[in-house]
Amino acid sequence: MTMHVPPFRDPEVPLRDRIDDLLHRLTLDEKVGLLHQYQAPVERLGLGAFRTGTEALHGLAWLGPATVFPQAIGLASTWDRDLLRRVGEATSDEVLAFHHKDPAGAGLNVWAPVVNPLRDPRWGRNEEGYSEDPWLTSVMATAYALGLRGSAPGMLKTAPTLKHFLAYNNETERCTTSSNLPPRVLHEYELPAFRGPIEAGAAVAVMPSYNLVNGRPAHLSPLIGQALRAWAPDDLLVVSDAYAPGNLTALQGYHDTLPEAYAHAVKAGLDSFTQDDDRSEATLGHLRDALAQGLLSEEDVDSAVRHALSIRFRLGEFDPATPYDDINDNVVNCPEHQALAREAARRSFVLLENDGLLPLRDVRRVAVIGQLGDALMEDWYSGTLPYAVTARAGLAERCETVFCEAVDRVTLTAEAGPVTADPAGGPLRAGAAEPGLFDLFDWGGGAYALRSVTTGRFVSVDPAVDGGALVNDQPGPNGWEVRQTFRTEERPRGTLALRHISTGCYVGAGEDGVLRLVDDADQAAWLAMEVVGSGTDAAARVAAGADVAIVVVGDHPLVNGRETEDRMTLALAPGQDAVVRAVRKANPRTVMVISSGYPLTWTEGELPAVLWSAHGGQEYGHALAEVLFGDADPEGRLTQTWYRSEQELPDLLDYDIIASDATYQYFRGVPLHPFGHGLSYTTFEYADLRVRIADGVLAAWATVTNTGSRPGVEVVQFYTHQQRSRVKQPLRRLRGFEKVRLEPGESRAVELRLPVSELAFWDVTRSRFVVESAPHQLMVGRSATDLRLSARFEVEGETVPPRSGTLRAADHDEYDAITFVDETRVDGDAVRSDVEGAWILFRQVDLTGAATCVAEAGSTEGGMITIRRGDPLYGQALATFPVPRTDRYGYHSVTASLSGAEGVHDLYVVFENEGVTLARIDFGAGA
Repeated sequence: MTMHVPPFRDPEVPLRDRIDDLLHRLTLDEKVGLLHQYQAPVERLGLGAFRTGTEALHGLAWLGPATVFPQAIGLASTWDRDLLRRVGEATSDEVLAFHHKDPAGAGLNVWAPVVNPLRDPRWGRNEEGYSEDPWLTSVMATAYALGLRGSAPGMLKTAPTLKHFLAYNNETERCTTSSNLPPRVLHEYELPAFRGPIEAGAAVAVMPSYNLVNGRPAHLSPLIGQALRAWAPDDLLVVSDAYAPGNLTALQGYHDTLPEAYAHAVKAGLDSFTQDDDRSEATLGHLRDALAQGLLSEEDVDSAVRHALSIRFRLGEFDPATPYDDINDNVVNCPEHQALAREAARRSFVLLENDGLLPLRDVRRVAVIGQLGDALMEDWYSGTLPYAVTARAGLAERCETVFCEAVDRVTLTAEAGPVTADPAGGPLRAGAAEPGLFDLFDWGGGAYALRSVTTGRFVSVDPAVDGGALVNDQPGPNGWEVRQTFRTEERPRGTLALRHISTGCYVGAGEDGVLRLVDDADQAAWLAMEVVGSGTDAAARVAAGADVAIVVVGDHPLVNGRETEDRMTLALAPGQDAVVRAVRKANPRTVMVISSGYPLTWTEGELPAVLWSAHGGQEYGHALAEVLFGDADPEGRLTQTWYRSEQELPDLLDYDIIASDATYQYFRGVPLHPFGHGLSYTTFEYADLRVRIADGVLAAWATVTNTGSRPGVEVVQFYTHQQRSRVKQPLRRLRGFEKVRLEPGESRAVELRLPVSELAFWDVTRSRFVVESAPHQLMVGRSATDLRLSARFEVEGETVPPRSGTLRAADHDEYDAITFVDETRVDGDAVRSDVEGAWILFRQVDLTGAATCVAEAGSTEGGMITIRRGDPLYGQALATFPVPRTDRYGYHSVTASLSGAEGVHDLYVVFENEGVTLARIDFGAGA
């Protein structure tokens, strides 16, 4: 007898029909149970449990030892699409292996890649992204996601999720800050990073961000439906960030009740609530209440469930078999993945500076120096290192090495006497006869860690011991709540107080001598810190006796910048910076090797060679040795501008890169190292640039020749600049690149093919992209500022006409002292004045025939708006509007007469009071 197979389990049935069949079989309550991260099983239909969210940013994370590849920004610095795809494939192999072993613990919806453009290097999560350029971010993310999703037709290997939508580059008050996004920044900078991977079908899910955008929580953004789902070729799953749904009523206070908030979220496009970990009862209860109160319909639930089920179907959950069923534990950290990790690390190194010292030649003895010289770091989204090849270990395989950690060795003495560490790892105590010894690690930003010499373990705070005693039992700074770092504060007579960074509490000494946390600064112990062994002196001595000194410096991924914490400075930690200066003075043949997840600055200006990479994963040391000794050309290139100081950056919360001249596209200064920079061990010559436009495509060709004596890798970069425009245009914008490997004397033609439509910018006057008729310059070279050739070309397009009729306030051309806000809770943007005299500018407004105008505005305190011609202070006042008092989302239509308003004018809308919200101004159909 043939068993009846329901249509939803029949792979021959079209996917949409399979989903419809299963949806019709589910009760409303069963469907609601699928809206949580931990989707409930439906046993009567044979549906198992399903969980969204497995971390896979640069390898499988959080589930035990697995292959650890370089951080995402390091992978991007390879500028190698194929490599990122292969790393994605390897990562998905290991996800599948863990899933087959533990389906509940390792889900197939992976939360990667991160596509937030790296607008500001002070962002605590800088290392998670790919680039400050949205197009390059899109290219790298698409490649990695294609590897994650697999190549089997119609079947997902894993389900990649783009993070974090939208305009998310700050950890400071991240759940309550609103990112101000003018329309051009939204459409030209933020959205393109998401569009590429979604349109390519590489990413099949998106996670909104914690922040608000233009006053509205990102989890409620109408752009989820208007943009993301409009781009997706298939159903797109939208999953919340952890605990973000609860913020809608709590931290953000956007809705009064959770049923209201959750109903709004579902209607906006959220399909899966990541709330309360695996405890789904409360969340599902609020959704049921929303249904009962008429805030949510069954059709709304069906839409969300369809997106969730679509992913499960495409992962093969309801098929008899998938092409990936045979993947097992043998792939985890297998030799092929180890080799790939080594290749990725090697290709990610960027040679920032070199006077000829590199590659190393005729070297017998190398000094490896620095607190990162014999350590590899895991970041929050790293996997667990299965093994670690440090710089010291990698170089020791090549030549004789000597090592110096270059940290100060100190003693601490309290009023009760010297401080010592318990040999068993227990509490630190004051009052011993002889002082204990501690090594002091400087991680920058005023953050220090102490390691007991007695135990070799780091000082930490254990809330469970003696009311928050200081113990010495940790391998280093670690965990979500890093309890191993302190700041110092000066006290009288040359003493200091230690302040615990995680809690903000001070270190005090009890009557029993135990060091424990205290709330009051007045209770803090005054500690005398004496340096009994100078790290810089020791480093200089070791460096002086070596042929070459390799100083390995950088950041700790969990200190001075990480998720929940931005950094305030780009400066290398002062202690490490002093080591670099001392080593350079002791040995002119000094190489500074930087391992960091963000750009750094340093004070030593005469370094023979500087080499950077992100934290490079398990094979870092081998890769470093291959580059230093010239086995491989350093082929990495920067994907982010290295500024000379954080003083060159706008405010951390200023997301308007156009107005603030931010990123390589608009920055007018001279950076320490530009976007796209990276030296080679050979030299390259560019010639014969040709440009042609035909059939709507810009085609360009150039010839690149290796003019040096050794093989090398060049990343040929194409940029454009529009030379005349109605609006402020980028100084340069990356349009394409090609990575070429050339033997000495070898030449190769490289080509750019760019649809002319890609030269468009967002026209705020008509809310669409437009290509203007204008001259452009095409530039090709080695970086955004090292441009070897250029050619002018003309584009035939449109001329943006004057505005008329209704002008949305958010679609202005320029502004001063205004904030973008939500026009309504559901949709639309408006502007609100921050101070008296704030203004917005509309250029070229045609007022022909307009006798009156209508402003749609409101204010909780009332106010006044004036329209001035030509200047916000002294321009002729054409109209004045009294703005009545309204509630937060209330607007009044106020009419005013226009005087002397014929013709086309630049109009300034001046807010005479703080707190006035303007949605639009209508100059009438006859205008």
